[in-house]
Amino acid sequence: MTDSSGTQIIHRFSLVSTAPPDPILGLTEAFLADQRPDKMNLSVGVYKDASGQTPVLDCVKEAERRLLETEKSKGYLPIDGSPEYRQAVQRLIFGEQIDLGRIATLQSPGGTGALRIAASFLASQLPSMRIWASNPTWANHHAVFASEGLPIESYRYLGADKTSLDFDGMIEDLSSNTKPGDAVLLHACCHNPTGIDPTIEQWDSIAQVLADKKLLPLIDFAYQGFGNGLREDSQSISAILRHHDEAVICNSFSKNFGLYGERIGALSFVTADENAAKAVQSQVKRLVRCNYSNPPRHGGAIVATILADDQLTQQWHQELGEMRDRIKRLREQFVSTMQNTGPGHDFSFLLQQRGMFSFSGLNKMQVDQLKADHGIYIVGSGRINVAGMQESKMDFFCDAISQVIAG
Repeated sequence: MTDSSGTQIIHRFSLVSTAPPDPILGLTEAFLADQRPDKMNLSVGVYKDASGQTPVLDCVKEAERRLLETEKSKGYLPIDGSPEYRQAVQRLIFGEQIDLGRIATLQSPGGTGALRIAASFLASQLPSMRIWASNPTWANHHAVFASEGLPIESYRYLGADKTSLDFDGMIEDLSSNTKPGDAVLLHACCHNPTGIDPTIEQWDSIAQVLADKKLLPLIDFAYQGFGNGLREDSQSISAILRHHDEAVICNSFSKNFGLYGERIGALSFVTADENAAKAVQSQVKRLVRCNYSNPPRHGGAIVATILADDQLTQQWHQELGEMRDRIKRLREQFVSTMQNTGPGHDFSFLLQQRGMFSFSGLNKMQVDQLKADHGIYIVGSGRINVAGMQESKMDFFCDAISQVIAG
């Protein structure tokens, strides 16, 4: 094509190909376009209440009310975020287990932002490192680390029965296939996508293997409080730190505070001493400065306000416990309802799993049939967001699953 003077016109963007939709968020787009009244979206990882809504916690509303009355500025935060927020994160995750001066913590845009900053830091400071992730793992893990040029390998995790942990295979892979200096990506609790977690004893063995092989623990902590409790869910980190002077922890408050849209998380580096923590903090701040410059203010202010007030903290503990208990009840209701839909529909393995997600055992064809015939959207792997189930639609959901199992 040429313009009026005969000069050839180059349309650079016309050469760009269309990217495939995100395997999870793309399902949400299809769900929103679906006109069926009984449709269900059990793909994306958000908590929903009995009415199908993602609620705002009462403690969050109260914290926001206080912020509205007292906030005097919308100015920029420091590159590494609010000091009050960062200190609250350290106390919540680490308690008094280690000297907090050894920890470099940065406020991040969600847990995904923390992972991406961690990837950028590891790629710039330890470029020969490989990342080892569980098979399976959260779908975005591979893309996040690959975006920084870090090679990512897999270790065995899900057993051949698709319902249990292949602990022996995991230990064998970490012992035999890794090399000193590699990082091992671990889910601290509520493994995504399987819902299957190691026991405390197994965590101690995992920590010992990582120490023996001189591997760096890289921990994704997205669901604290959604498994067995706030302190109970951090026992995996405690086990790691009993064997390691160094670790990287990426945490998120999207789920346990219901702050999905506020994009609030943190990245913490546990180091051997305070000098190392200061050096790491300086390097990560440099990376943040040339990325998003500094984090958003509001979500961190909410978390810091709640955790600085005993009454609000207690209210948060109660509301988080109610969400955790409801997910457990939904698992139980699903299992019992499936037992009544027909012979051989035993999903009792879900009762041993924790958190928002579970592998259902459904195959890709059955998942596609659920979507096409019943308007039920779950991930192609068969992962179900248990926290998205509704008590009032359980019979409909289980009947649909029974039909696709029957073929």
